[in-house]
Amino acid sequence: MKKFGIRLFLSLIITLFIGIPAIQAKDISPVGEKVASDSQGRDIYQVSGNGIKIGYKLIGSGEPLILLTGLGDLMEHWTPELIEAASKKYQLIIMDNRGMGYTTDNGVKFTYRLFAQDVIALLDALGVQRTNVLGFSQSSVTTQNLLLYYPERVNKAIVHATSTNGSAVAAVLKGKPLPPNPTIKKQIKAAMEWKAPLDKMPLIKNQVMFLVGTADTVVGPESSKTLAKLVPGAWLVQFKGGTHHVQFEAPSEFARIVMTFLEINETVPTPPAK
Repeated sequence: MKKFGIRLFLSLIITLFIGIPAIQAKDISPVGEKVASDSQGRDIYQVSGNGIKIGYKLIGSGEPLILLTGLGDLMEHWTPELIEAASKKYQLIIMDNRGMGYTTDNGVKFTYRLFAQDVIALLDALGVQRTNVLGFSQSSVTTQNLLLYYPERVNKAIVHATSTNGSAVAAVLKGKPLPPNPTIKKQIKAAMEWKAPLDKMPLIKNQVMFLVGTADTVVGPESSKTLAKLVPGAWLVQFKGGTHHVQFEAPSEFARIVMTFLEINETVPTPPAK
């Protein structure tokens, strides 16, 4: 029994120091051209990648955490509570989606696979091999694609207000005039064409949390429930009465659950054979 205890202790130490993939040894340095400053005076940069110029900014210090915002949103569309809490322990990479804000569009048809490639292009330019990800709404599906096609580039992933297909978006927009912004029209078309490959979801090995409001009338909570059942070991967090914008309805609680998930390693190492 004593020998087993020693072996288990050594196994835990080895897992702690070499078994967990390294994310980033030091803080990221900005690359590209400085093009603006945000309302807090933080520098915004553009870097070339995947055929476009990608606008981004860096906030905080620590392991990287990339924030990917929703349809029609800009990189400013995050609550101060989340930025403040997360930037104390993580270096935030916040980018504009293709065709929005400081990120350009080269005319290619929008798909979620393309959006994932944009994220990878930014990470490559910054020299980031592996990052945590928080993707909201449109970018929750981008995050699904990152987990499916680039799992080695993702540490933990928070998939917030997601969908398994575009039927929910189509239902919400039925009979409503589309916004005049051509980029948003292309984003909506990509959303309507999305259908998650549910048979591939059980292959995801990353630590994932699905986060949704029970009163979300844009994508609904059912997609998150379905995906949480399929991804091994996934967390499912539902904010009772929360809508599609639960981040703004309960900003402190939203930030707290995000930080809790990121800070816990719920994977128990397998003890060595006797």
